[in-house]
Amino acid sequence: MTAAEFRSWQSVQEEVLRRINSREWKPGELIPNEAELSVEFGCARATVNRALRGLAEAGLLDRRRKAGTRVALHPVRKATLDIPIIRHEVENRGQAYRYSLLSRTLKEPPADIRAKMQLPVGPRLLHVEGLHLANGNPHIFEDRWINPQVVREAEKADFSHISPNEWLVHNVPFHGGDIAFTAVDATPREAEILGCRGGQALFIIERNTWNDQGVITTVRLACAPGYRLHTGL
Repeated sequence: MTAAEFRSWQSVQEEVLRRINSREWKPGELIPNEAELSVEFGCARATVNRALRGLAEAGLLDRRRKAGTRVALHPVRKATLDIPIIRHEVENRGQAYRYSLLSRTLKEPPADIRAKMQLPVGPRLLHVEGLHLANGNPHIFEDRWINPQVVREAEKADFSHISPNEWLVHNVPFHGGDIAFTAVDATPREAEILGCRGGQALFIIERNTWNDQGVITTVRLACAPGYRLHTGL
């Protein structure tokens, strides 16, 4: 293929897969980074990110922040979870969706958030809290921190009209992350926002995502009592 033919993430993925299968890129070998590949293929970096992410999800590439991307030594199919857009989740159930911005501040994060974002003392982060509603009832309380040094556009984003969840999925490519599911007693504030009893067990989703520049965001999603998570394998 010529550079002009690499306009879609599928064509980039096809070429990367060819190089892996032909052993042009051998198992365990470090491959060029996203910026280098975007120049070689003459396409946007986001296009390369989408192509590589798909191959990483299939277990063919091993992507590690700061360590780069390598061809997997022992390819294995990985169980993966997409980042869902909460609005779609609600609307797909036939319910009316609404998002309410509760607070938005630029401030120094507490120690636990700083550790998750892998940052020293000093940098300020964008802290956004909002409530997702289904048929007018509290559905998910989104408590999110965003690193504006990694996502500069976030400071100008209007989160009164679109949730950070949906804005980030549409605008910020990522190539890795981790997620934890827990059942935790509702804090007094969570109970007030979600309209449940203080101390009532809530389903909590905590997720961190990152790209080559660093950790993009960390979020805690407190789900209203009765929430059910549906996903595929």
